[in-house]
Order: sequence, then structure tokens, then C-alpha cells
Amino acid sequence: MVGQTRISARGAGMTKDEKFVIFASSLGTVFEWYDFYLYATLAPFFAALFFPPGNDTAALLSAFATYAAGFLVRPFGALVFGRIGDLVGRKYTFLVTIVVMGGATFMVGLLPTFETIGWAAPLLLVVLRLVQGLALGGEYGGAATYVAEHARPRNRGFATSFIQTTATLGFFLALMVIGGCRLVMDAESFATWGWRIPFIVSLVLLVLSIWIRLRLDETPIFQRMKEQGKGSKAPLTESFFRYPNNKYVLLALLGATAGQGVVWYTGQFYALFFLQITLQLDYVLAYLLVGVSLMVGTPLFIAFGWLSDRIGRLKIIMLGCLLAALTYIPLFQALTQAVNPDLVAFQERAAVTIAADQSTCRVHVFVGPWSSFSDCDRAQDFVTKLGVSFRRVDTPGGPVTLTIGDTRVEGWSQARWQAAFEGAGYPTYADPGKVSWLKAELVLLVMVLYVTMVYGPMAAFLVELFPTRIRYTSMSLPYHIGNGWFGGMLPLLTTAIVAATGDIYAGLWYPIGVALTTLVIGTVFLRETKDIDIATGSGVDSSRRG
Repeated sequence: MVGQTRISARGAGMTKDEKFVIFASSLGTVFEWYDFYLYATLAPFFAALFFPPGNDTAALLSAFATYAAGFLVRPFGALVFGRIGDLVGRKYTFLVTIVVMGGATFMVGLLPTFETIGWAAPLLLVVLRLVQGLALGGEYGGAATYVAEHARPRNRGFATSFIQTTATLGFFLALMVIGGCRLVMDAESFATWGWRIPFIVSLVLLVLSIWIRLRLDETPIFQRMKEQGKGSKAPLTESFFRYPNNKYVLLALLGATAGQGVVWYTGQFYALFFLQITLQLDYVLAYLLVGVSLMVGTPLFIAFGWLSDRIGRLKIIMLGCLLAALTYIPLFQALTQAVNPDLVAFQERAAVTIAADQSTCRVHVFVGPWSSFSDCDRAQDFVTKLGVSFRRVDTPGGPVTLTIGDTRVEGWSQARWQAAFEGAGYPTYADPGKVSWLKAELVLLVMVLYVTMVYGPMAAFLVELFPTRIRYTSMSLPYHIGNGWFGGMLPLLTTAIVAATGDIYAGLWYPIGVALTTLVIGTVFLRETKDIDIATGSGVDSSRRG
């Protein structure tokens, strides 16, 4: 068993126990993120397996809606497991969460598809995603709190930054496993049964995680608090219904984690979806580009965590939000030019317009048995999945009409519209021979840089905002609303915005707006936390802590 690490030590090097605490906490959290993000990585593929055919964009939106369901429930997991963590302890709570997560992920690997059991398939998938979301809601707060309460005060940002790498490493692991399966299997085999392998493998990771975490002890700060009888009897009430703690829960959400969440998901997941769906890049090449950016960028989480111990957490987070908001649109435009220059050339020489009765057009955020699709829906879906920006024209009562440059096609017909695009020179895929690999990788690395700036110091910042007696509960809720709701809804909302507007870059205004809001609120209302002693609550801002 790991001994109690001295929290007051000021030495430069880490002890063996400190290193094991970080390793054990981080490894289990990596596996849990791997479980959670398998679905996200395969969402475009699942759209064809778990939802009915007929409208690819609607099916994709349904897949993203199910993906988002796991995020929407994460704050409720934070409330449930955060309360248990503050009452019972950090160690046993995040041991339970990993068992729940691993079990739900394994069950996804056994789940029948829509073709086999019909609408029961997406229903069961949603249930399992909700279970995953509940588990993840309790995992992050437990791991971050556990490491922070073992860390030396002047190294807290550095120590907790290893937890911050876990989400990216879990995503990277998911890309590796899925990419490996698809490389060694033909497309038909992967579509039939091979997609289940990454989910079933999670059972092995679950057993390993349980074995490692059983070797951990409770944190010394929490044990001392319990021995002194200072623990909270009502952490939910203290966190959310007593001033000033409730104020700082709200400020942590709007002034820190909301912006961090959208920057994280834009720089990693939305970039991956954009490469595959909009720019029509082969999935192996898209995985490779994003995987390299994650591999190269991951050490920056630790670098910014270390830097935050010296210059502060808040200014690094705010700078990341500012840079992301200012540069997202030119970055994605540069990514388009680098990956699919033929698509850029096509759009420049052939303006695309869809004229239709817009009252018949709807954005289907979730497909159900009640869903029906008009010709306008099908037409806009067809052009959207080509990755082409188009102008919408309202013609009440008129037929759906496509205009590409000087070519005009009246009436919806997929065959005729496909022929019109091919005749106008539309590139059906991103030609690997024309991809500017270095430029594309540099763009992705810049976006990952923003991710590391906003996320690297975040665990230490949240831990330091709240007292020990309610820390697990108080930090978990704003983190999971910021990441689960503001960030987790990003693929769904950005895809819906693109489908509704016809502009492939319009979805970026969502993360830009959230990041700017966080920048203003965080800069005006939040203060630096790095000098706070989390064991006693003393520090430069101790008067705020209540």
C-alpha cells in the first residue's frame, strides 16, 4: 500500500510514493477516458449501425445526440459521486466509478445493431451512454482531488497536470486501437463485427485499473479532516446553497471550465470530424494527423501545469481562450486549404445555391420513428455531407432547385444532383498527393497548444477554489457542466449550425462565443489561486474561502 505522502515538503524532487500516486490515478483515468471516447471516435460510423438509413446528416446528428447524452448526465454523476467522495473518501469513490464505466463500455461491445433489434438498439445505446456519463462525472473530480491532496504546495500545478493529460491520452489510445483494427481488417469485417473489439478490450483495462487502485490509500488531507471531525455532513448544501461557495461554483463554470471545454473539444474532436466529414480525408490519414498532434502536444499539458506553479493558473487559461477565439476561423480555413485544396478551388469557381420552400426544411437533431424527411431536407443533407458551403434561398411553394455556377437542376434527385456536382468538377475525396502535410499538422498543433493552455492548469485551479470538506463536490459540478454541456454538446451543435446555415465554418461561432464569454467573466471576477494552502485554506485569497 502507498504510504501517506507529506504535503508540506518543499523539496524539488518527487518521492517514490508521490510518483506512484500520480501514475496510479492517471492510468486509471486514461482508461476511463478511453472507454468514454470510443463512442465519440466512432460516431460517424455508428450512425450507419444504430440509426435508420435514409438521411446521413440526420443519422450523424442522432449519433452526436447520443454522444452528447453521456455528457449531459455527467454533472449528475458529479453530484452523486462528489457527495460520496466528500463523505466517504476519494479513493473508494473513484474506484467505484471506474467499475461502472468499464462495465458499461464492455456492454456496448455486445450491443445488437438497428438491423437486428430495431429501435431498441439506439435506446439501449443511450442508456449505456448515460451510465458512462454518470461514472465519468465522478471520476475526474476524484482523481484530480486525490493527486492535489497528495502534492506539495509549490508543485500542485505540475502534479495535477498529469491528470490533465489523461483525456487526450485516452482519446489517443482510442484512435490507436480503432485505427489498428481498421488497418488489419477489411471494411466489411470491421462493419460487421470488428468495431466491437475496442469496446471488449476495455474489460482487460478495467481489471488492470482495479488492481492498481486497490493499492492506494486515502489522501492525508482528507484523513486528517475526518480525524478532526471537520468533514461536511451535507456537501451538496454547503457547495450550492451557501455563500460564497455557491458563487465560486458559478464563477468556476462561466469564468473557467465552459471556455476550457469548448477549446478542448474544438481542438481535438471537432478537428477530427472536420477532417473526415467535411474535408473528405481518408480516416486513416485523419487519425494519423490528429494522433501526431496529440502525441507531440501532450507534454505541453505538463509544461503549462509547471508554468502555472510559477506565474499563476488563471492568466494561462485566459490567454488560451483569447487566442482560440481570435484564430479558430482562419485556422480551420487554413486546414481546409492544406488538406483539400481541390475543394477550395471548386468553391471559388462554382457558387452553390439551394432554392426551396424553407418552411419544409428542418434540422433533425435526433431521428426517431416519428421523423419524416422532405425533399428540402434530403437536398440540404446531400450537399452538407459533401463538405460544400451553399447559399439558401427561400422560394415558397416552389420546387427544390440546385444551382452550381451556371448549371441549374430543378427538382430533387440524388442521381441528377450527383451528376451535376461531378460535371462541375467537385472533388469526391481529398487527394493525399495534394495534401500539405506539414501545414495541416502545424494547424492541428496550434489548436492542441490552446487545449494544453486552458486544460493543463485547470485541475489545480479548481482544487484551490474550494475547501477540503466540499472540494470533491464543488469542483466536479462546474467541471462537468463546462466540459459535459458546453464542450460535449459542441459536435452536435456545430454540425446542426452548419446544416442549418450551409456554411462549413459557421459552427465555429459557438466555441468562439463561449470562449470569449469565459475570458470576460474569468478576467473580471476570478483571482489567482496558486498560493492558497489547500490543507488550511490560507493564502493570498484566504479571505474569500468562507
